Amino acid sequence: MIFIRYENWKSYLKFYPATCLFLLANVVMFLILTLNGGSTDPYTLIDFGATVDTEPYKSEFWRYLTAIFLHNGFSHFLFNSFALLVFAPPLERLLGWWRYAVLYLFGGVLANVLSIALSTPSPGVDGTVSVGASGAIYAVYGAFLYIAVLQRASMDEGSRKTLYGLLVMGLITSFAIPNVDYMAHIGGMIAGFFIYGLIIRLFKRNRR
Repeated sequence: MIFIRYENWKSYLKFYPATCLFLLANVVMFLILTLNGGSTDPYTLIDFGATVDTEPYKSEFWRYLTAIFLHNGFSHFLFNSFALLVFAPPLERLLGWWRYAVLYLFGGVLANVLSIALSTPSPGVDGTVSVGASGAIYAVYGAFLYIAVLQRASMDEGSRKTLYGLLVMGLITSFAIPNVDYMAHIGGMIAGFFIYGLIIRLFKRNRR
């Protein structure tokens, strides 16, 4: 089962440097938000790089990257950080840290781009503020989906069932829970699926 973590912290830091950096960025930005108005304050989120589906913020493309490392409230931060901590490491080990980092960041950016592009702000509303690592995490899930479907020998049956369960429950909750950016989740999963396929063709790596 690839989604069970057996490593101690020293081994974790050694084997998964990019994941550790992403987790550290989440923690640092959450503390910064907390000390500068609170992570649930929309104006604080906008000031520090949240995406917003109205102008002028919509055209500020740097936001599609920075929003990946911001979270709305402690539970949002905790849930995404836990998912990153537990489920992302096998992909980093498989691809190598920089290929994995490319997939994570580009998947997250494309998820945010799709979310904003397909958003339809309600009349009279200033805009919807969106933050979170979910799009990037779903890009990781999308990469695992590619492996589960097209590289079946690389994933054991227990891990495959766990992945399918995660995706089904994730998509259900994306639509069932209010104020969840389901388009970022779907966009991230699609982006991760195709980015992984592109990476393994363009940047071949010896795998053991």
